[in-house]
Amino acid sequence: MAKKTVWYEVEENETISECLDRMQKDGYMPAGRKEEPLFEMIDGNPVPVRQLIKFKGLLIESDEK
Repeated sequence: MAKKTVWYEVEENETISECLDRMQKDGYMPAGRKEEPLFEMIDGNPVPVRQLIKFKGLLIESDEK
């Protein structure tokens, strides 16, 4: 049985639309979104590299039983 909730991260070379398509193919629909900055230490200082985007996917329940 599949998990009811799964977090999907938008990969570095992937668009948001491609990530949402991947979720749908796996049988999940987006139910939330969160963003986190990704930092890298350069010369002892944190420098923002990119934004991590994650979507909360809820399992699409089938009415067929």
